[in-house]
Amino acid sequence: MNTVVSSDGAEIAYDTWGRRDGPPLLMIQGLGTDSRGWAFQRGAFRRFRCIAIDNRGTGKSSQPPGPYDLMQMARDSLAVLDAEQVERAHVMGASMGGVIAQILAVRHPERVESLVLACTACRHHEWRRELLQDWIEQVEARGMSALSDDALQWLIGPRLRRRFGVWLNLLARLVLQSPPAPFVAQVHAILDMPDDLRFELVNVTVPTLVITGSQDALTPVGDAEEIFETIPSSRLEVLPGAAHGLMVEAPNAFNESVLHFLDSVAEEAAAADEHPVIGSTDAGTKSA
Repeated sequence: MNTVVSSDGAEIAYDTWGRRDGPPLLMIQGLGTDSRGWAFQRGAFRRFRCIAIDNRGTGKSSQPPGPYDLMQMARDSLAVLDAEQVERAHVMGASMGGVIAQILAVRHPERVESLVLACTACRHHEWRRELLQDWIEQVEARGMSALSDDALQWLIGPRLRRRFGVWLNLLARLVLQSPPAPFVAQVHAILDMPDDLRFELVNVTVPTLVITGSQDALTPVGDAEEIFETIPSSRLEVLPGAAHGLMVEAPNAFNESVLHFLDSVAEEAAAADEHPVIGSTDAGTKSA
């Protein structure tokens, strides 16, 4: 693992693999999950220069006292890119990491080559606010084991849960192993994120893949559709039968979809370099 000191003094750990001369791919996981959440992507994405972050409070990164802030966590990502001397990267974020990726695209567009937004949302719903607040109360009262039953049904698809149970799901294991205080601080960061981010997504011009599972209960398909309808240069993929942890529940389908998207981004960039269109204002085409 590598480490870098972020703008507020927190130490941020990150893992790297793949081709050093490959296209940089910044990978940001979700609530309570560190870079190990990309385990099923390691082999498939090895032709990229993969840079996977342990968000503050998880993995080998610092666990500073809260409150945490998603804007600061986006700055953590920039500190990692700076440490790796990467000016511009493809950015793939899942769940909370998908919100951080949106922040990077809106506030630091010069650093983003393309976006993959997995199992994420661009605004709060009252039912999800109540759910996350309930998680805070449960964890503060009984520790992370409080999430081992009812709460994890939101993270794990019904088919996988029936067949294998919670403990054979990688993301569930990582979440339950998280320290309670940083987990609560991350949840507060999500709840404190203002809803006005979604009004800025219309200004995102980089190619964007919005990908979700048809059985995602925590960030349902409607959340993905809202992002797709807002970002002009986006396309939408819905993986049948997958739930919130689609990158571990349906890794083959997830990897195939994302790699196809990244290949298309490279092809379109090469074509634009070869045949530039003078005065074009076309930001991209929609596909679902």
